[in-house]
This record gives sequence, structure tokens and C-alpha cells, in this order.
Amino acid sequence: MKLEKGQLNINGIKISDTGYAKLLTRINNSIESNTQTAIAYANANSVNLTYKFPELVRTLDKFDIIHPDGIGIRIAGAILKNPFTSDERFTGSDFYPLLIEYAIKHKRSFYFFGHNEDTLAKIPAFYPQLKISGVRSGFDLSDEEVLSGIIKNPADILVIGLGTPKQEIWTAANRYKLNNKVIICVGEGIKVFAGIKNRGPAFLRAIGLEWLWRFMTNPFRYFRRYFIGNPLFLYRIISIKMRKLAE
Repeated sequence: MKLEKGQLNINGIKISDTGYAKLLTRINNSIESNTQTAIAYANANSVNLTYKFPELVRTLDKFDIIHPDGIGIRIAGAILKNPFTSDERFTGSDFYPLLIEYAIKHKRSFYFFGHNEDTLAKIPAFYPQLKISGVRSGFDLSDEEVLSGIIKNPADILVIGLGTPKQEIWTAANRYKLNNKVIICVGEGIKVFAGIKNRGPAFLRAIGLEWLWRFMTNPFRYFRRYFIGNPLFLYRIISIKMRKLAE
């Protein structure tokens, strides 16, 4: 597998070496040069999902950028001799407000596809200055209608919040049918645009324990992801390390 300089390979996922400013520059350059860039994320949960859905690795390989998302990837990078040049810990939930600020300043437009109508309706109310060309709920997946709606309401940036692996599979299959210059998969990060993302206190975010806050506020939903998924992720990273040492 050929890796670009700085990329981190975890079970076939090629995670990009990027920080907030670098990714914003890439997005701006894509819009300015009229070229398309597809962006996804990798976190502990999505890495675990590649073991359950091996086709997800091949799907993610069709994206231009896979940004790190959360403390788990930083820990994995440290164990695997992190090639990232940036010391900045990247999280999607911290990046999206920066993307919104950039878009308002430069008058970039958005189309939102995913989640539910109630969430989508909150976006223009929370960010009234944001240029929104259209929205579409993620619970009605008639590809022909979805594609038609996106194409008829052109936007610079298409935000997709369908959850992994659905959003990545849909994007990889349909990106070249669309004229959006930037397509970014955000999962539940679409709630950030609506101002309803359940984020932990700043001190927990600073030490990489925001996931613990999510668990405490919704233990039934997040127990399996965090208290089974996180140790499983760490075990898999250590196994990768041990295999490399044995080679």
C-alpha cells in the first residue's frame, strides 16, 4: 500500500496528516480551482467498523482526505510511531465551527444531507448568516431524488451526515455525479451545524475525554462503543504494532 508522506495506515485506512488550517486551505483551494475534494474521518469506532465491514477500507480509499478524529487516533499514532507533523489534536466537532466561520466570511454555500428534518431545520436558525442552498433528510434514501435535489440546488460544500459506513459508501458511489467542489462526511457532526451536539466541558475536551461525557449523558447508547469498542481498538493497534515488530 502506497502512503503519502505523513499518512498513518491503520488496517488499510490511510489517515491524512492534517490540521485545522491545512484542511481549510485544501477546501478553499478546491473551491477556487473548481476541483472536487471528498473528505471523510477516521476515529476508533470507524476503525473498528473496518473489521466488521472490510469493504469500508476499499470505500475509504476512494476519498481524497481522511482526517484524524479524536484522541484514539493520536494514541494509535504514538504506538505506531506517529508520522503526523502536527501536534494539534484534530476533532471534527472542533473543525466544523471553523469551517462555518470560513464559509460565512468567504460566502461559501452548503447543502446538508442527513439526520432528520428537525435537526436540519435548526441549522439556519443557529447560523442565520450561513448560505444554505438546500437540505435533505437522511431517512429517505431514494438515490435518484437525492441526487436530483443536490444537483438542482448547487452548493460549494455538501455536508453528509448519514453515519458510518452508510455515508462513506453513498459518497464513494455518487461523488462524480455531483458538481459540489467539497463533499465532507460528518456523521453526527451535522448536529454541530444545528447547535445541538452534546459536547462535554472544555476541560474534558482538552484531555481527550469528551467521549466519557457522551457516555455519562447517554450510557445505553454509548456503552458498547466506548467500553467495549475502545479497549478493542487499543488491542487491535497493539496487535498491528506487534506484527510490525515481528516482520
